Amino acid sequence: MAAAGPSQLSLRLPRALLDPDLRELGCGDADGLVAVRLQLSHGCIAAITPHPAEPTAVAPLPLAITPPVDPHVHLDKAFSWPDFPNRDGTMAAALALNLREGQQRTLAQVLERGERALELAWRYGLRALRSHVDSGGPCAQPSWEALLALQQRWRGRVELQLVALAPLQCWQTAEGLALARRVAAASGLLGGVLGPPYPRDRGDRPALQGLLRLAGELGCGVDLHVDEAATAPAHGLRLLVDLLEQGRPPVPITCSHASSMGLLRPEPQRRLAERLAALELSVVTLPTTNFWLLGRRGGLTTPERPLAPVRALQRAGVPVALGADNVQDPWYPAGDFDPLELIRLSHRAAHSSLWSRQGLMPFTTVPARMLGLAWDGVVRPGAPADLLITNAGSWSELMARPPRRRVLRAGAWLEPPVSEQVDPVLASLGAS
Repeated sequence: MAAAGPSQLSLRLPRALLDPDLRELGCGDADGLVAVRLQLSHGCIAAITPHPAEPTAVAPLPLAITPPVDPHVHLDKAFSWPDFPNRDGTMAAALALNLREGQQRTLAQVLERGERALELAWRYGLRALRSHVDSGGPCAQPSWEALLALQQRWRGRVELQLVALAPLQCWQTAEGLALARRVAAASGLLGGVLGPPYPRDRGDRPALQGLLRLAGELGCGVDLHVDEAATAPAHGLRLLVDLLEQGRPPVPITCSHASSMGLLRPEPQRRLAERLAALELSVVTLPTTNFWLLGRRGGLTTPERPLAPVRALQRAGVPVALGADNVQDPWYPAGDFDPLELIRLSHRAAHSSLWSRQGLMPFTTVPARMLGLAWDGVVRPGAPADLLITNAGSWSELMARPPRRRVLRAGAWLEPPVSEQVDPVLASLGAS
């Protein structure tokens, strides 16, 4: 349910999320923020003007962003931790428990998990998700049936894009071909795992070649779990790049995780990043799950807890987005589809300097392009009146403590998630 919204709002918005052609707004302050007044009409932004008075410490304007996009989640297994807890916190235990859960997974379970996840995402302010779907074994049919139904049910509120996660060798079988055709018909993507935790063998290369060829024939994008490990630095990425340099299918290709690339020395890292950029590959880095699972050895925490080298990739021109990955399942026990929590964690884990364009784009405009969304997330006249508004007045305040929020969609206020009460400052927004 949504409540009637305001006709105008006074906010601080990141300059990076405001139309660059609106030169009268200036360049923003040291935080990259601009004080603006928005006129709203019929669910859209009607006009944007500079705020007539500079905000003060006594009366700060609330900081807002456009609704984030999460390019990598797993709705089919979300919230399964209570029945399949991975108290060891290891990759091997996560995989074993995931396989066991998949043997028992039902349509009703996936419908309940997916509905719960999308309701949270909607209330927290997300506008789109890309979910990988376990697509091998008995869990494939109920998972796809449930998530395709939820995709239709939530269309127009939270856009849901689906990726078939299956062993690479699957795509060369008759069953894999039938699955690929079904995925293509649903405008989904083909996926798989390249590199650890699965053992590498000489079958990786032909299997990957087959997947890329099939994706090209069907016009399906590709999103691979690559190098989610603290060993064999960038082995999977190098294999993928070597193959693509011999011939690249004309479809979008995303490399999710790319964790072990972070273990490369600066010069090899730079050269590999430039090859990724030349091939127009995208990377999704996933700090929550990777920091939880990687770097465990003999009950101790090792120094190697790698993360994709976000800044090196961006410097080379690779589009980089950040995702939440697993939520309360055997791979990660926490999370609840809150984009502000991911932003706050990534600020520390990936040095996401939110006052810079490169620090903010991985949560907004870059994943919007990855998912091919109609709106790029930039505020301009005619854009949707969709905003995630916080009670923080600066990035420092947003990082200092979990902020309260208010979510505006098509010019109307959403009711907050049960876990949040509306802050009085936010409740007064738009009041005369």
